[in-house]
Amino acid sequence: MPSARSRSRHSPAFVAALVSAVVLAGLGGASAAVRAEGVVLVGAVRTDAASAITPLGATVAFFGRGYGHGVGMSQYGTRGRAIDGQTAAEILAHYYAGTTQASVPLPKDARVEVRPTVVATPSGSRIRWWVRVLAPTGAVLRDVTTSSFRIRGLTASAITEVASKHVSKDTYRGVVRVVVSSASTRANVVNELSLERYLRGVVPAEMPANWPAEALKAQAIAARSYAARRLRPGLSWYDVGDDASWQVYLGNQGERPSTTAAISATAGVLLRSGSAIANTLYHSTGGGATEDNENVFVASSGTKIGGPVSYLRGSMDRRPDGTAYDAAAPYATWATATYSIAQLSAWFAADARTRVGTLTALDLTNRGVSGRLVSVTLIGASGSKTVSGNVFRAIFNAARPAGHPMLRSTLFDVAPIP
Repeated sequence: MPSARSRSRHSPAFVAALVSAVVLAGLGGASAAVRAEGVVLVGAVRTDAASAITPLGATVAFFGRGYGHGVGMSQYGTRGRAIDGQTAAEILAHYYAGTTQASVPLPKDARVEVRPTVVATPSGSRIRWWVRVLAPTGAVLRDVTTSSFRIRGLTASAITEVASKHVSKDTYRGVVRVVVSSASTRANVVNELSLERYLRGVVPAEMPANWPAEALKAQAIAARSYAARRLRPGLSWYDVGDDASWQVYLGNQGERPSTTAAISATAGVLLRSGSAIANTLYHSTGGGATEDNENVFVASSGTKIGGPVSYLRGSMDRRPDGTAYDAAAPYATWATATYSIAQLSAWFAADARTRVGTLTALDLTNRGVSGRLVSVTLIGASGSKTVSGNVFRAIFNAARPAGHPMLRSTLFDVAPIP
């Protein structure tokens, strides 16, 4: 998930989770201002049945709001709400309407894939590891071949370094397990530790540790719920990854006193929807509004493939005076550079999904309740093609010159959005 530390991610795991989610009846938690019949309103973004396509001039720039997918909790919105005096409970009740806080029994450990780059050498028809354990004196304590082994410290405070990660934060509490499957030459390394210990390396990676305490508590509960929903003891060899496709996890070196305090203050607390743990998706910056899940996690064509989840409803994220709670975010508003039609046409012609010849217009009317684009139709000299807002965004971001501003979200237009 895009985090408050300005990373953007659109995880296939999110899509799978949402597509398989139980479709719950109703549209609870929706704001009447957002759901005005047939109309989308966010700042100057307005679409309805009478809206026309957008003709393109000789040059085009895109203007937008927010960073990330826009579903669930906005981290910068959480910061703004905490600064205004809202509690973690109030914040979570807004972003995950209809959920309740509860403590439930959980499996003992979370299994986190830490993804180092290690390659095993085949030995006959199977891949096995040669493991030699040495004493401080150099004496050989163990010398075996194996397809899986665990490293566990002698004390509860022991840490293990996974040097093959080639990053500065490569040490972990708990158990480090190495697994090599017979079908792969790559070593799979997993950190096995309690869920609460795992969160100590997640919360400060996802939200700055100097943010208000209530914001950190909200993040701790959201991160705990997100991970707990994905625990699957007895299945596979890991539960979650350690990168931005899941929740960023930095091991014990990521820990900070303020976030550890927030985790301790909310120990064991999860968000539930009915009897199920809520799928507490979150993102960096909503841009003044959040979005319905089914409008974001769509097919590449823009076709909706998942049903609405009752607690992942889009809502306005503004104060009574109209200012956005996330107005202080680096990407509350943003703009790309200006490009010629020839440049844009060439970029989109390079992908078969958006190849329409010289661009003449864009249809930007298919928007969700926050104004985010569900789909974009490109109209050109050789016809028209429709793709999801995220596919349009990905193609643009991949083609733009290095160092140029990217499309940070699908909440964009060809004119500034207040």
